[in-house]
Parts: sequence; structure tokens; C-alpha cells
Amino acid sequence: MSFPTFSATTTAEEVADALAEQIRGKNVLITGTSINGIGYEAARVIAKFASLVVITGYNAERLQLSANAIKESGANASVRQLNLDLNSLESVRKAAAEVNAYAEPLHVVVHNAAYPTGPLQLTKDGLETQMSTAHFGPFLFTKLIYRKLLSASTSTSTPRVVTVSSRAQLMLPSAASLLSVDNLARGVADNEEFAPMGRYAETKAANVFFAKELAKRAGGRVNAYSLHPGDIYTNIMQKEHNKISLIEMGVLNPDGSPADKHEFKTIPQGAATTVVASFDPRIENHNGAYLWDCVVANDKLAPYFADS
Repeated sequence: MSFPTFSATTTAEEVADALAEQIRGKNVLITGTSINGIGYEAARVIAKFASLVVITGYNAERLQLSANAIKESGANASVRQLNLDLNSLESVRKAAAEVNAYAEPLHVVVHNAAYPTGPLQLTKDGLETQMSTAHFGPFLFTKLIYRKLLSASTSTSTPRVVTVSSRAQLMLPSAASLLSVDNLARGVADNEEFAPMGRYAETKAANVFFAKELAKRAGGRVNAYSLHPGDIYTNIMQKEHNKISLIEMGVLNPDGSPADKHEFKTIPQGAATTVVASFDPRIENHNGAYLWDCVVANDKLAPYFADS
């Protein structure tokens, strides 16, 4: 079977339409699915063909709005809501237990959720919030549902775990800061020394390491990928602390609108690489790969990943 060539301008809907046969019959879980985000858009187009799409969130009202919108868009899949707060290990364990009790198998997990940058904050478990949402929570959740994923494997289909990273992994000069558990968990002891965008880069590097190591340890029983979705003006960019940092970097104008000099993708274009990573059979032999603009792009990883 031949497939079209995808690129930076390809939309998630175009990818889903092209990979409809790969999506049909699959059950997919996606975190971070608030409306006007790439997780929502990925869920919406996958729901056109999948059997079940599980959307997660910690805010029941927003989760219901997303579920309603996906159903109204013409979803063929059953859309199920799952309460999951990645900043609470208790919530992660509870959500994982619920997923493990599903009668249906689970074929694809997409870790899309992220936490806005800002001053140092700790969760009730004593973990720094950005890293908890982007790495610790997803790591624990994947570990707890791992057997569920394995049970979905068939002779023609290997389960996938997809982690939405970012080109921000290139901002990290080395992996040294990721080697300290204390640094991963708490950031720094002094709030005045905490660098929110530096921590963001660390979380995105952790996403890549996670995908590469999961692929290695799974030994072909689960395929894992990380990706850069592109720079997209989404709901998370409009969060106050994110907005301040991005204005300082020149990504946003002083009023918080997208800067003309910065090249942005649309949300449908930004979600496209997620759908590719979740279903494209052409990346099957690139387990652990990093994707960018809908294609494998390991050459765009920071040099320190060469040893991982």
C-alpha cells in the first residue's frame, strides 16, 4: 500500500484520512485535549475512524466540552472521558487502574499534556510541576498500564506510545541536569534561581529520553516515539506566565499575539505529526525515533542524545 508524502504543511485531518485503515479498529488514549490545542485536534481526527478515543483532563467541565465537540464533529469512535491529573501521583494511579479495567484493549497512548511555564511550584508529592506533568506523571502512567498495552499486540499491530516533545530539547546544552533526581524533581532550592524556560527545555529532553529508552527496553513489543509538533499558537501560549516568557523571547508581540517574524503552524498542521507517530506504518522500523514535520528527524536532536 502506498501513502502520500507528508510535510510541514500537512494537516492532521489529511494524515488521518490517508491512514484511515491503520486507525480503524484502534483504541487510543490522548492526554491534554482541551479545545484549541493540538491534543484535541489529534483526538478529533482520529475519532473519525478509531473504535475508541479516550480523552483525559483534570478539569471535568473542559473535558466535557472537548468530548461534546469531538462527537459533534462527526466522530465514529466512542469518546470516553478519563479524569487524570498528571500533577498528582494518586490521580495517575487511579486513572491507570480505571484504564486497566477497560474491557477493550488499548493500542496507542499519546502523552500530549503540558504545564505552563512560570515560577517554581511543587505538587503535593514534592515534584516540580512542569516536570511532573510532562515526564513523571506520564512515566508512571505508562508503567502502570504497560501490561494493558502489551496485551493489545497482534501479529500485524504493535502498540505505540507517543510523547509530544519540542525543538526546545535543542536549548539544553547537555544532559547533565537530567542526571540528578533531585534536580529533576525540584528544579532548584531557591525560587529566585529557577529558570522556567530552562526547565521547559529539560522536560522536552526528558520526553525524548523516555521514548528512546522505552523503545529499547520494550524490545519491539511496544514502539515509542517523540516529536516536535512545530511552533503553534495554542491555548497554552495564552497562559499568563507562558505569555510573559514568550514575549521576552520575541515569539509573541507585547500584546500576546503571534509575532509576524516568527513562523507558526496552524493547530491542524501542528497535530499532524502526532497522528503520523501514532499510526504511520512507514516508521515501524524506526522505533525510538524523533519526528519533525511528519517525518523521522533524528538528525534534529541535540548532540547529547547520540549516547542514549
